[in-house]
Amino acid sequence: MTLALLFLLAAYLLGAFPTSYLVARTKGVDLRQEGSGNLGATNVYRVLGLLPAILVLIVDLAKGFAPVWFFPQWDARTGAWDLAYGIAAIAGHVWPVFTKFHGGKGVATAGGTVLALAPVAMTIAFFVWIGTLLLTRTASIASLLAAILVPIMARGAAAPRSVVMYSLLLAIIVWWTHRWNLVRLVRREELQIHLKRPATKPQSDESDEEDSE
Repeated sequence: MTLALLFLLAAYLLGAFPTSYLVARTKGVDLRQEGSGNLGATNVYRVLGLLPAILVLIVDLAKGFAPVWFFPQWDARTGAWDLAYGIAAIAGHVWPVFTKFHGGKGVATAGGTVLALAPVAMTIAFFVWIGTLLLTRTASIASLLAAILVPIMARGAAAPRSVVMYSLLLAIIVWWTHRWNLVRLVRREELQIHLKRPATKPQSDESDEEDSE
């Protein structure tokens, strides 16, 4: 049990690794004070451009994937510990101790955990996310749709019931963290992502928290 608790702490700290904050700092930017203020890949794209956003996205996916994939092998435990490690990593990303509990919305890190548990479902959801983003240019719509799709696809792929329920819980969490995005979508106030724009530093009045990661 002591080893499992240490792995839970490690999963949280791994999830809390402030990827976007550190990448922005290398450019002399405090991401908490720019764009939406959100520490996720969407705000990195808005403030710094495409390549830094891709780097952040990959690392944030890995923060969720690594503890769910590796920790259960290392502690040799059965049961739902892999799911617990995933939740701890997501909590670390959303409430990171390193940036005074100011983090992102957990979509990429949650996606990394599901990639380790149900790779087929997550791969399909990822391509749906990409397609929806290209069609709507709205990151929140893409994330909300992908979140709903994951438990459906996991069920269809005959994933264990615990994994299906876990992905359903993640979908609920994603929708909850996007509750203000839903309000703006209803009001038609949600900003779109300009996929072909050059990387420029946004004005402070863009802090609408449209971000979805």
